[in-house]
Amino acid sequence: MFDVVALGELLIDFTSCGVSPDGMRLFEQNPGGAPANVLCSLSNLGLNTAFIGKVGADMHGDFLRETLKTQKVSTIGLVQDSNVFTTLAFVELSESGERSFSFSRKPGADTCLKEEELNDDIIKNTKIFHFGSLSLTNEPARSATFSAVQTAKLAGSIISYDPNYRELLWNNREEAMERMRSVLSFVDVIKISDEETELITGAKSPEEASKILIDIGISCVVITLGADGALIRTKTFFAQVKSIDCDVVDTTGAGDSFWGGFLYKLVKWDKRPLELTEEIARDFVGFANNVAALCIQKRGAITAMPYLKDVMKFY
Repeated sequence: MFDVVALGELLIDFTSCGVSPDGMRLFEQNPGGAPANVLCSLSNLGLNTAFIGKVGADMHGDFLRETLKTQKVSTIGLVQDSNVFTTLAFVELSESGERSFSFSRKPGADTCLKEEELNDDIIKNTKIFHFGSLSLTNEPARSATFSAVQTAKLAGSIISYDPNYRELLWNNREEAMERMRSVLSFVDVIKISDEETELITGAKSPEEASKILIDIGISCVVITLGADGALIRTKTFFAQVKSIDCDVVDTTGAGDSFWGGFLYKLVKWDKRPLELTEEIARDFVGFANNVAALCIQKRGAITAMPYLKDVMKFY
C-alpha cells in the first residue's frame, strides 16, 4: 500500500542560469513536472510514494528515472519509450523569482502514456491518488488519466487534483476550461491558484469559486493566494491562513511543495477530506505554507523540496 501515487508529467526544466564567459545564456538542467514534484515533496517528508507516467528512452529520461530513485519515489509505474522524446520546459526567472515558460512537447513523452501501460496494482493500492491537468491536454494520455482516476476512485482512494494551467500547452482557453472541468466529479480534494479560479469555476473571486466547487460535490477546496497565503473550504467551514515571510529565490515548485505538505498531513491524520475540522485544516495549511516557504528559498523544484526535519525546525 502506497501513501500517495501520482500520474502525469515528468520533464526537464531548463532554468535560466546566467551567461557563459562568451556572453551566451546558460540553462540549468532541473528535474520537474508538477505531479513528480508533489511526490518528491512527500517522499522527503517520509511518505511512501509512486509515480505513473512516460519519459523518453533518452539521456533526459534516464536522468529523470534516476532522480526519482534517488528521491525514493517508486518508478515501477514509469514507462520509457524510444519512439518519443522526453518533454522539455525552458523556464526564465524574473528578478523577483517569478517564471515564464517555453515548451518542447509536440509530442512530448508525457502526452503519450497509453491506458494499457498503466500499472493497476499501484493505482488500486494507494491511500491518495493525485493528478494534474497537463495529462488531459492530448491523447492517449487523456484517456489513460480518466481510466486511472476511475480505477483509484473505485478502489476507495482519496482523489487529489491540481489543475496547474499552462496556457501554451492548450489549443485555446475554451478547450482548457472544458478539459480541466471534465474530471471534477471524481475529485475529493482540489488545490488551485487564485489565477485559475475563473478557468475552473467561472468565478473571479476565490471565495465564490471555492463555494462553487464545494456545491458541485468536492469535499475540500484549497486555493493558494501567493503572498496572501491560502484559503480552505469544506461544507462546514471557511478559513484563510497567512503565508510565511521569506526571501524568494525561485518560485518553481512552490505550489507543488505546498500541496505535498498538505497531503502529508492528510495521510498522517488518516482522515477523509469531509472529516476535517477548521482547527485541523488550519494546521494542515500552516504546515504546507512552511514547506513552500523553504522550497522557494532554493533554485529548482525537486532539488529544492525540504526534508521533514527542516520543516519541523522552521515550523
